[in-house]
Amino acid sequence: MGPRPPRSPCIIDESPQASIFVMSTSEQPAPESVVPLSAPRPRDVLGRPLRDLRISVMDRCNFRCPYCMPREQYHDSYRFLKTAERLSFEEIVRLTRLFVRLGVRKLRLTGGEPLLRAGLADLIGDLTTIPGVEDVALTTNGVLLARHAAELKAAGLHRITVSLDSPDPRVFARMSGGFGGIEDVLDGIEHAADAGLAPIKVNAVVQRGVNDHTVLDLVQRFRGTGVIVRFIEYMDVGNRNHWQQELVVPSRELVARIAERWPLEPLQRNYRGEVAERYRFTDGSGEIGFISSVTQPFCGDCSRARLSSDGVLYTCLFATHGTSLRDVLRAGASDEELTELMRRLWAGRTDRYSEQRATLRRAAAEQRKIEMYYIGG
Repeated sequence: MGPRPPRSPCIIDESPQASIFVMSTSEQPAPESVVPLSAPRPRDVLGRPLRDLRISVMDRCNFRCPYCMPREQYHDSYRFLKTAERLSFEEIVRLTRLFVRLGVRKLRLTGGEPLLRAGLADLIGDLTTIPGVEDVALTTNGVLLARHAAELKAAGLHRITVSLDSPDPRVFARMSGGFGGIEDVLDGIEHAADAGLAPIKVNAVVQRGVNDHTVLDLVQRFRGTGVIVRFIEYMDVGNRNHWQQELVVPSRELVARIAERWPLEPLQRNYRGEVAERYRFTDGSGEIGFISSVTQPFCGDCSRARLSSDGVLYTCLFATHGTSLRDVLRAGASDEELTELMRRLWAGRTDRYSEQRATLRRAAAEQRKIEMYYIGG
């Protein structure tokens, strides 16, 4: 037999949910091969490198936060992914190795709720052994954290972020969609600290008239404990959370409100591309942060790619389409072919939605953005 003809890639789905790039089905799978360490590290059209990878391991969640998964939309009959549709741990590890070749150094596991994925500690153990990976973190709602914190730490997890929008039980219930209990979340944070996970960060999405009146209470709850509270401006991620500009509480307003109670001073960024503006309490009781995607966009330093639980690569949290790496991988692509696809996708990246929010929302009111539960925050 003569040499096999070159593979012929094709786009088979150009829907807003995902642009699917697959190999011809007439070809036989190619064996996995080694990508050289010297693989070119791409920069996108705006000169931004690829350094961070958010990996969603589960599209399901045990909360129904109105700003992410409104209960009326994600009901008991909602069709989530089937097990076979999600990337296996082996596929996640393989793709991650290739992302590392392209410059990724920091990994964050997200959901949905990642602790709903059975055996997650095994995946963390595998990811932490990949040469070049410097940091592995996890974002969770914390309800299941108490039972998993020790094994996550033992597997090599470095740090953890817990989503907690209010310390008030009634406000918490409203913002979690009536699922879970705040005591379970606080217990999870305590177990994470006992296990040695550090730093522990608490993320709170602030909405005017919903939970902004409990901001000082949340600061008070964790001030002096070593836990870093970060306040996030309410964002228009996806299309189902009925976002309104009037519900956004600008970070500068929160800084002023908190500083009036506890004096603050600004801190330098830990690294280029850090999304939070950091402040320390002048009395030495720790630090807090503010993520201001709406009023102070940080697109210019964004180095994050996002991989959905079914293997679709997105280059922006506000993306309207993505490219399926899972389908390419399962069609038998070699590491070289996968790496080249990933490199080209990042090199062609132009995303800066938060800097263009007003213009894009006026021009395309019906633009279908990917939902946050699907790719993680």
